[in-house]
Amino acid sequence: MAQKGILSHSIDDKQELYRCYMPFLLNGGLFIPTRKRFRLGDEVLVLLTLMDEERMAIPGRVAWLTPHGTTRAAGNSGVGVQFQDTAEGEQAQSRIASELAGMLESDRPTRTL
Repeated sequence: MAQKGILSHSIDDKQELYRCYMPFLLNGGLFIPTRKRFRLGDEVLVLLTLMDEERMAIPGRVAWLTPHGTTRAAGNSGVGVQFQDTAEGEQAQSRIASELAGMLESDRPTRTL
């Protein structure tokens, strides 16, 4: 069984949300900067605060690793968490898509692909 972990993250502006959002994952997901060590497939609970509103608890699974010490990770080590197919995951994806309306087709760089 996959290890469980908790990741707490706050995003205060739309530009940072855009850089962290992973719309290409089924159910959506977020890149979360962390030095904690995880493996692909680990189950996590993301405690996410968006734009200083109430914190959401979103169950997810690690789908992306950018370990500390890799060239690409200069200051950006962390994990990509795919939201699970739950009411909380759906609510988070919907809320993020609403915040990023009109920005998702941009070609600006992100912390992911």
